[in-house]
Amino acid sequence: MNAVYYQSPVGPLTLIEENGALTGVQFGRAPLPAGCRAAETPLLSRARRQLWEYFEGKRTEFDLPLAPAGTPFRRAVWAAMARIPYGQTATYGQLAAAVGSPRAARAVGGACHANPIAILLPCHRVVGSTGSLTGFAGGLPVKEQLLALEAARSAP
Repeated sequence: MNAVYYQSPVGPLTLIEENGALTGVQFGRAPLPAGCRAAETPLLSRARRQLWEYFEGKRTEFDLPLAPAGTPFRRAVWAAMARIPYGQTATYGQLAAAVGSPRAARAVGGACHANPIAILLPCHRVVGSTGSLTGFAGGLPVKEQLLALEAARSAP
């Protein structure tokens, strides 16, 4: 397991790779998990480059192998989240319906909160039923910044 820190426009990010896939993109300089070493790998280098392109407005989709650890329900929510188009949002209820559990909006919120791969699995695109911004691991100002970045780059 390897990790690198990336100083992004929304603050430091910790990128973690295990067995050839990204398993974590966390806000801040997170403590490295046991057995993890700070080392650049080709995949982590690609991830940093793609994140840089995203923040520069040159990338709207990521092309990286992801392996988020979680329950089958959470993995289903994260897969549905990954299908929310750049510059758009979906509600917790819409994601619940998309994974076949239309009454599980709160559980979807829990899956968003547990998202181990921020930005690449775009939990920042998930909003409340009225379009309101709700909790976000990076903080609501970062969520606003990410949504504004995408809205500015996807406007006609």
